Amino acid sequence: MENELKLLEMKVAQLIARAQLLRAENQDLRAKLAQSLDEANQLKENTAVVSARLEALIESLPQEKEDGEA
Repeated sequence: MENELKLLEMKVAQLIARAQLLRAENQDLRAKLAQSLDEANQLKENTAVVSARLEALIESLPQEKEDGEA
C-alpha cells in the first residue's frame, strides 16, 4: 500500500509539472500569435497604402490616345 501511494504521488507530481510546462508553453504561443496578428495587420495596412500610391501614380500618367491619334 505504501509503495502504491508513493507511485501515485510521483505520478501526480509528474502530471503537475507537465501541466505547468504546458501552461508556460501556451502563454508563449499566445504571445507569438498576438505578435503575428499585429504584424499581419501592419502588412495589410502597408499593402493598402502602397496600392493607393500606385493607383495615384497610374492616374497621373499621361493617357494614350485611342484610334492611332498622336
